[in-house]
Amino acid sequence: MVLEKLGSSLKTTLSKIAKSMFVDEKLINELIRDIQRALLQADVNVQLVFKLTKEIKRRFQEEKAPAGISQKEFLVKVVHDELIKFLGGEKSEIIIEKKKPFKIMLVGLFGSGKTTTIGKLLKFYQKRGFKIAAIGLDVHRPAAPEQLEQICSKLDAKCFINKKEKDALKIYKEYEDEFKDYDILIIDTAGRDALSKDLIKEIESLNKYIKPDENLLVISADIGQSAQAQAQQFHDSCNVTGVVITKMDGTAKGGGALTACSVTDAPIKFIGVGEKPEDLEQFNPTGFVGRLLGMGDIEGLLEKAKDAISQEDAEDLGKRMMKGEFNFIDLYEQMKMMNKMGSLTKIMDLIPGMGNLNIPKDMLKGQEGKVKIWKFVLQSMTREELENPDIISGHRVERIAKGAGVSVKEVRELLKQYKMTKKMMKQMKGMGSEKDMNKMMKKFKGKMPKGLGM
Repeated sequence: MVLEKLGSSLKTTLSKIAKSMFVDEKLINELIRDIQRALLQADVNVQLVFKLTKEIKRRFQEEKAPAGISQKEFLVKVVHDELIKFLGGEKSEIIIEKKKPFKIMLVGLFGSGKTTTIGKLLKFYQKRGFKIAAIGLDVHRPAAPEQLEQICSKLDAKCFINKKEKDALKIYKEYEDEFKDYDILIIDTAGRDALSKDLIKEIESLNKYIKPDENLLVISADIGQSAQAQAQQFHDSCNVTGVVITKMDGTAKGGGALTACSVTDAPIKFIGVGEKPEDLEQFNPTGFVGRLLGMGDIEGLLEKAKDAISQEDAEDLGKRMMKGEFNFIDLYEQMKMMNKMGSLTKIMDLIPGMGNLNIPKDMLKGQEGKVKIWKFVLQSMTREELENPDIISGHRVERIAKGAGVSVKEVRELLKQYKMTKKMMKQMKGMGSEKDMNKMMKKFKGKMPKGLGM
């Protein structure tokens, strides 16, 4: 999980509230100290930390808990709300206007992951049905055009580059007439080891001519609190409209970059959470804090599910399950969907309450390994066996195991999993109509996430 150590510390801190008999001054002070320690370890600015914890304490002491909420629940709610505000409050999205093209220019220091982020943005907007292209205006780093070309080729996206030209603005003007064929144009610019006068001059020149609809500053999470100074300097030179923080999954200093950027005029719009093209998330402070505290992120979960399976397929699979119909073909489709959504560890963080179970990583990785083996097993079955798993026994098990290159025991484990899942589906059959299920979900979403054993 992103900022795993911080999340673990905060969950441990809040668990003290759940275990306490009542809320008193001693508990409040202990909670405040724990939160301060956790945030400082995540490289958050000292002054910001004290400002946050002072506000948490003030609100709890001065405000009254809403009707129906206990003092313990109210304290958790105050911590939850103030952390969201601390990270920028509302989600800041990029609204793609209906103009051709909508221009998104990326700026940043050398090594911040700018070109890789372009690939992730291409993937992100391709999924949403936009016709998209990229142009390489990094004329200083020798391998930059080739790297951008390779990324675009893998994603089947148009790439405009000129490996011989050393004037960035001339390259842009060369292809300008072709841009109108695309919904979105992603513009790569040169990075530097430091924010030099030459870089500022070039960015200002490009910004003045191109007039981007969005200027995104790409910052690596491992630079910590110095992100604020970088964001401010780039903002002064090209009016940064948003920030993308990369490498959030590989550093404990991410808290510094997140909070440093949130206090500037440029909100965080995306965070990079891995190396794959799909490992880019819109930054949503509410969902992010939910994950840190073990309360989950329903919106993030639904977004991943939407990318993994179409609404039509989801409805069809849902209806079959509610009728108690379930076979290996359905199980295989579920596995493919889960694979598209990401690792089990990431998915668990999104489900309310699951983040507090402290399931060992090795166990989750072991389960992921089983799923890979089961895919081979399913691919070795006949159509008849997939549609009617109950016929599989004896010699069929041996044949399937041999065809998949696995042991008989592993085939039997899959059969056992299937029977357990089918039994659960039969139990769900009598739960009510789709209308009742939607009603239940609305009721759930309207309540404050508990998941802390209160």
